[in-house]
Amino acid sequence: MNTSPAPTADCPRVSSTVCIVTGLSGAGKSTALGVFEDLGYFTVDGLPAALAPDMAALMARPSMNRYKGVALGMDIRQSDFLEDITLALSRLSGDGYRPLLLFLEAAPAELMRRYATTRRPHPLEREGMGLEEALATEQRRLAPLRESADLVFDTTRFSIHDLRRAIQKRWRSKEKLRAIRVNVLSFGYKYGVPREADMVFDMRFLPNPYFDPALRPLSGKDRAVADYVLHSPGAQEFFQKLRDLLFFVLPLMESEGRYRVSIAVGCTGGRHRSVAVAEELTQALRQADYAAVVEHRHLELG
Repeated sequence: MNTSPAPTADCPRVSSTVCIVTGLSGAGKSTALGVFEDLGYFTVDGLPAALAPDMAALMARPSMNRYKGVALGMDIRQSDFLEDITLALSRLSGDGYRPLLLFLEAAPAELMRRYATTRRPHPLEREGMGLEEALATEQRRLAPLRESADLVFDTTRFSIHDLRRAIQKRWRSKEKLRAIRVNVLSFGYKYGVPREADMVFDMRFLPNPYFDPALRPLSGKDRAVADYVLHSPGAQEFFQKLRDLLFFVLPLMESEGRYRVSIAVGCTGGRHRSVAVAEELTQALRQADYAAVVEHRHLELG
């Protein structure tokens, strides 16, 4: 995998609120924006550069608190692009932002191959240029922008997954949470295994609180049931081995560009054992800095 730093060496913190994604047409801008969206950014593609400060200002709204920041895709198809983006970056700095400029590029031969594959016209072909001339002209026009970029990614040898890994690695390097999101599901086998599950673990070997009249009306979210399940013979050893397995596998999945994984934990009815283990597992994942959420698919049916 090949990333090349821009000539301006000092990069801002990757937690910058505003990221500008631009570069040569066909180099992967739309793919990059998709990665930012998966990482929790509010993304806009094809935004006129002059509107960047207005989009950044939206992040101050309470409804935008769930986003880590805003990633804006811009390209040369906009008239007066270089002038507009220079003014926009200046305005953003004046408003107190430190926008991070990501520039994507690729070798001309690779860009021509991609255009031949997609059969889409290059933005500058509308000016009467052929594809090869359009690529050379765009590279020449955007040279000053590349020189001022904070990061330059050469995607010549990148697959979609390579680009995803490069962005995830760079943008999460100063964040506490890992890039991969973990969805933990509890379910009841008698209602069916969740189809979206990547991994399934069967909890029916654990003692069933259903047969204790005092515990039957409760669920695995109640402390009494959780203690009954998690402190039964073999339960703690199993849970430690399950944690060891996941903490070994999840980083490997993350390094391959996975951004989401679903782990399903099942018992007979989906009310007691699976719920207790799912709650405990989610807590362990969060303590290990994973963005983990839990869903109890059949709790009210069990």
